[in-house]
Amino acid sequence: MPNADGCSVLEVATPRTRWGTTIVAIHGDLHSMIVEQQEASETVDLAFDEQPFKIRIAKKDSHRGAASLLISKMYSWRGYESAPLRAHPNRLTLVASGTRQHVGTLSIGFDSPIGMLVDDLYKPEVDALRSSGARLCEAIKLAVDRKARSKRVLAAMFHIAVIYAYRVRRATDMLIEVNPRHVKYYENMFGFAQLGAERLNPRVDAPAVLLGVSLERFHGDIRAFGGKPPHTQTAKSLYPYFFPPDDEEGIVRRFPMLS
Repeated sequence: MPNADGCSVLEVATPRTRWGTTIVAIHGDLHSMIVEQQEASETVDLAFDEQPFKIRIAKKDSHRGAASLLISKMYSWRGYESAPLRAHPNRLTLVASGTRQHVGTLSIGFDSPIGMLVDDLYKPEVDALRSSGARLCEAIKLAVDRKARSKRVLAAMFHIAVIYAYRVRRATDMLIEVNPRHVKYYENMFGFAQLGAERLNPRVDAPAVLLGVSLERFHGDIRAFGGKPPHTQTAKSLYPYFFPPDDEEGIVRRFPMLS
């Protein structure tokens, strides 16, 4: 894909790391990628602006340990408690890494007979969604290093999570528990709406509010505004930092190989 000057911003990169093979490379201000038909890998390689970073799927205990260390670091700074990430059959953990350190992590849990973490505090609200026919997932264990302060890291993790939840796992709604002071941020940035009243979350020893968003709406807004300059409708959202639709298709094609 050429950039505004007609130069290519796409480059194939396949370095081997302890996480696996890099399968997607993006260079320049535009998001472009190429997906290689290689053996199953755990890596999605992303570069934004002049600061490259990778988003990878944590499949091993060492990968989850790296994510847990970042979560512990960010949560303790805010006075929250956190438990280490463990292998889970209905959970996908993403880890964003810069050239020298891990800068972000986000896990997506999917509903099953054993339930989800949101059931601990909001089972009546969650059961009501189940009764309506919703196929649920939850965004949990979100942490972004304060030094990174990157909207692109956050947007990239959420976009990959939405792609996997909506297009691969066919979930219809995403839930998340957030601190009450962050409610407006998630409403403005992602379109979440409040579904449950404030309650004390013993897992982090802090108050929480249940939010939810239709993945059809979330995904539709991403495809409408992702990768485009912000305007009135998206000036205060993260949508312009999401991938454009063409790039999303490459990620979708990779997920079956990672399952």
